[in-house]
Amino acid sequence: MLKNLISLAVSAVWISQVAYAAEGQTRTLADVQLKAKEFKATLALPTWDKSPEGVAKATDDAIAAGNKRLDAIAAIQPGERTFANTFQAIDELNFEVGYTANRIFFEKETSPDAKIRAAATKAAKKINEWAVGINYREDVYKSLKAFADTTPKLDGEDARLLEETLRDYTRAGLALPPEERKKVEGLRKELAAVGTDFETNISNAKAPIKFKKADLEGVPQSILDSKGVKTGEDEYTIDAHVTFQRIGVLENAEKEWVRKKVYIAGDTTAKTENVPLVQKMVQLRAEIARRLGYKSWDDYQIEVRMAKNGDTALTFLRDLELGLQPKFDAEKTEFAAIKKAAPGSETPDVNVWDWRYCAEQLKKQKYQVDTEFLRNYFPYQRTLEGMFGVYQTIFGIRIDPIPLKEKWVDDLQLYAVSDSATGEPLGLFYLDMFPREGKFTHFAQFGLIDGKLLPDGTYQRPTAALVCNFPPPGSDKPSLLSHGEVETLFHEFGHAMHTLLTRAKYTRFSGTNVPRDFVEAPSQMLENWVWDKEVLDTFAADYRDPSKKLPADILPKMKAAKLALQGNFYRRQLSFGITDLVLHGPQKPGETIDVVAVSNKIMSEVFYPLLPETAQVASFGHLNGYDAGYYGYAWADAIAADMATVFENAPGRFLDKDAGMRLRNEIYAQGDSRDVSISIEKFLGRPRSIQPFLKSIGIDTAKAQ
Repeated sequence: MLKNLISLAVSAVWISQVAYAAEGQTRTLADVQLKAKEFKATLALPTWDKSPEGVAKATDDAIAAGNKRLDAIAAIQPGERTFANTFQAIDELNFEVGYTANRIFFEKETSPDAKIRAAATKAAKKINEWAVGINYREDVYKSLKAFADTTPKLDGEDARLLEETLRDYTRAGLALPPEERKKVEGLRKELAAVGTDFETNISNAKAPIKFKKADLEGVPQSILDSKGVKTGEDEYTIDAHVTFQRIGVLENAEKEWVRKKVYIAGDTTAKTENVPLVQKMVQLRAEIARRLGYKSWDDYQIEVRMAKNGDTALTFLRDLELGLQPKFDAEKTEFAAIKKAAPGSETPDVNVWDWRYCAEQLKKQKYQVDTEFLRNYFPYQRTLEGMFGVYQTIFGIRIDPIPLKEKWVDDLQLYAVSDSATGEPLGLFYLDMFPREGKFTHFAQFGLIDGKLLPDGTYQRPTAALVCNFPPPGSDKPSLLSHGEVETLFHEFGHAMHTLLTRAKYTRFSGTNVPRDFVEAPSQMLENWVWDKEVLDTFAADYRDPSKKLPADILPKMKAAKLALQGNFYRRQLSFGITDLVLHGPQKPGETIDVVAVSNKIMSEVFYPLLPETAQVASFGHLNGYDAGYYGYAWADAIAADMATVFENAPGRFLDKDAGMRLRNEIYAQGDSRDVSISIEKFLGRPRSIQPFLKSIGIDTAKAQ
């Protein structure tokens, strides 16, 4: 019930710019909104809260409006119930309250005002608790069930909405005896509140470590020159909770003790505050699952996804773990030789704080791939505009910058997406791309306004935001992205495309509101674009001399280096996925799992041994929202590799317009308005295959069969 709210409780433009400059025109938001009316559509930006009091009032108003809608549905008399005033009304409630909830959750993660963030955190708990309670409005359920019992003749998205809405009530436990139902409701509300605190602690965490310049030998100067890093005459403060600083040190610092110190700080982030919360979340989930008649939380969560149950998901990961063992062992042997020869080594073993450094050295020494050198070819703004150009080509869209009056940070950007053939506006998106205190610390797309066909026949086009933490520009150079960060940019903007290109009738099925083990697949597939020379040549150039393209011989070396490291990459991913599933697997009533001991043991067995004092699980943000769902990254990777073959075999390869439009129409536009398995096969033009994935990660496909 109210799928979107509950999931929240828990997830070439430069050409058009040149054209507009030549015409002396600038497209405004009003222009786009006026154009949308021609297509019986509407676009909007959220109204951002200016004070903690505003956050609280907006929350109370949204909940009051939601309750009014629920009361109206419950009050419908027999004989007067229709699909529109029951099931469609539920989706409209979802959209209307979601409009505020999305904004509140976004402010909690991005507002530069600590008071707004605190107020939004409190408000998010209130919305979460209310959203859980909707499932237990028996009077509303009776009204919906009474209409469903008339066996209305529905098909397509209407039939899907009725079926899944009723399923939500069953899964919430509405069929349980009243006292038991009340207990489950209370547990779910408690879980939502604990999850919000867990997320907030991660966003607010800091892990500063002071070093001297000599300590940081090998660390790129771009990191040392970053804002806030140089804190004294010979003092540099690395925040191990800031992604680009932590990874920059782990990949490049020559002194082992420095890498170890940064690793420990990163993997003990929020340990004190969050270990008890993870413990509580796991216990609450296990108890909720038992009371609802499931053997485990992973079975409960995965029931409505592609994998269908926890055993299938875990078997998939364990099979990959076994299949990767020979490759992982071979890679570790190469790492051991690198570690032994490294001047800053203090121990003979390859430790968890060494693998990134060894991987970088392997790329440099064996494949002549220098990550820091490659940054020169990916200045942020040119790369961004280059990505826009690629997506404009394949999806048949146009992306225009829109002047923005209301900003929460100076470098905030706003863009409009339109269909290039018809001019139809399709949506809006913000870009908030650099780190700051109190901001969400990773990379994600946030849906702000969902796509939906409104009751008056107007289509509400979506609004989204990309929130990233790329290295900020320096005093004498632009923000320079690593090739891996370019891959991340293409991935996250793929989520935005999924959101903005929707044609789904209902909010419930719009955009990225698809099964969690599929949602990453379209974006993971788009990562392939940054490994294609023809694509990269459209934008990758030395920022100091744009006439210099990426050297012709470098991409084959990069691909060889990537394949050479897939064992490490995926074993790390699998360590997270297996940990997640085991923590949410079967538990005995009253059993207390030591989440640190369990997670450290699994991660040590699947990847590299962890230090007992660390607790990576404390900052494993996916445990709230992706709980019993992290396996979905590898699961979706298998689908993504298969989908990528459509472009690999197309006449225009990764710039093929026909293949791009198939992706847009069969995957992005559909959302979850039909079974995603149908959408995948319609896009592929054949049944799915896992062989492209196994090949891409270096598993012998003949032996895997």
